[in-house]
Amino acid sequence: MKVYVIDNGGQWTHLEWRALRYIGVKAEIIANTTPFEKIEDADAIVLSGGAPRVGLREKLGNCNEYLEKAEFPVLGICAGHQYMARFFGGECGEAITPEYGKVEIEVIDKDFIFKGLPDKFFVWENHNDEVVKLPENFSLLASSKYCKVQAMRHNEKPFFGLQFHPEVEHTQYGREIFKNFIEMI
Repeated sequence: MKVYVIDNGGQWTHLEWRALRYIGVKAEIIANTTPFEKIEDADAIVLSGGAPRVGLREKLGNCNEYLEKAEFPVLGICAGHQYMARFFGGECGEAITPEYGKVEIEVIDKDFIFKGLPDKFFVWENHNDEVVKLPENFSLLASSKYCKVQAMRHNEKPFFGLQFHPEVEHTQYGREIFKNFIEMI
């Protein structure tokens, strides 16, 4: 199994790579400018977080191409989640109440990504921006007090977005979230 972690300049991209390696997945960090043809052999990709406001950019390396052509599972984290939402017609913007540190989320739909997890648990946040309007063909999976779209899923493709950071040790069940994502492959 091969998973590429697409580096969008996030401070914790290496932790996403490490979390995958810890659960036995062959993972590799690659630049977001890598042509899709070089990652066609992927079993899945992770769109990493990035610098502030990066998820709101019109273009984020070749992430458009990845989201357009991928037939394999895609997990967007933080800015990767925001960018995925925008790509599919959702809206992102400045959070009314930015979230940093420990935040409790409520799982609305367990789907694949939250399979076997409790209805509420604590995650680690680090965002000024967020998805403010869910894309039309997506389902809401989790929310928090100040951020409605903490997690989402495309209704037809195996594409997931998480506003929070499952790769950091402060997120409860982060490893299980990665395992659930990988089990889809």
